[in-house]
Amino acid sequence: MTQSGDSRLLSFVIPVKDEQATLELLVAGILDNVRNMNGNFEAEIIFIDDGSIDQSWEIMNKLAASNDNIFAIRFRKNFGKALALEAGFRQTRGEIIFTMDADLQDDPNEIPKFIEAVDQGVDLVSGWKKRRNDPVSKRLPSWIFNKVTSFTTSIPLHDFNCGYKCYRREVIDSIHLYGDMHRYIPVLACDLGYRAGEIEVMHHPRRHGKSKFGFERYTRGLIDLLTVLATTRWMSKPGHLFGGIGLVSGLSGGGILVYLTILWFLGMRPIGNRPLFFLGILLCILSVQMMALGIISEFFIKTSHTNDVDILIREKSSNIINRSKMQKDKQ
Repeated sequence: MTQSGDSRLLSFVIPVKDEQATLELLVAGILDNVRNMNGNFEAEIIFIDDGSIDQSWEIMNKLAASNDNIFAIRFRKNFGKALALEAGFRQTRGEIIFTMDADLQDDPNEIPKFIEAVDQGVDLVSGWKKRRNDPVSKRLPSWIFNKVTSFTTSIPLHDFNCGYKCYRREVIDSIHLYGDMHRYIPVLACDLGYRAGEIEVMHHPRRHGKSKFGFERYTRGLIDLLTVLATTRWMSKPGHLFGGIGLVSGLSGGGILVYLTILWFLGMRPIGNRPLFFLGILLCILSVQMMALGIISEFFIKTSHTNDVDILIREKSSNIINRSKMQKDKQ
């Protein structure tokens, strides 16, 4: 697909798992809204079939055959939403990339609001299903999950779970997803210095099919939250993490042993059979292990650090850009 003139290409990445009844309606809604937007916009739609067992793949193929702007990818089995999004992201060519669910609970009429927010200067826009049309068994765990995530990451978003999001191209090029990390794209992006925004979106009740997510996704999500916190805060300085744990452990263990030593000199013996004695020794051993692990981690980071610092740069001065062009021309 090629962009014509000065048109802006919008890419829509849509994971699909058994949503045969909604795909054609979703495509019609997206294309109609993009066509009627103010400005010169084009759209490409990329479906990822994440192990569907209904007729979803056949419908995707039919849609792709009838429209050059629609593409379909099929996984060998269900690998999860994060990998589905990752596969779709690597196929996109638009300057702005949307993610949506395929069940029609996300409203294509909201697309202009996302574009407006991006044009106002944010790098990613997350939808907020303020009035969510789901049973309380889904709303309550989601509310708790979002509160915990917002508090621990210090990112003031209300709905990390919302699949309706919009990104600038450079955000998607800077991150890679695995596991269930799709919930934490705003966290990963903000850690790289990108700016996140949020808009309230309409959330329709599900009319076709059934939800593919159960309560276990929140337990997995909280475990992934620990991973995200560790990688975003300590990836480049693991010595601070392990060294801090070791320092606290060593001070605690040392304090316990000093206390027991004082008791020994005061004649309050024996101390060797007290549980507190063994706790002090264990904490001291843990301190040495954590300190050593921190030092080894720092050695590893220094010898194998391969992060591309270009993803950290928001913009460059014109002379640097011109110099880079000249260097490429010489090559």
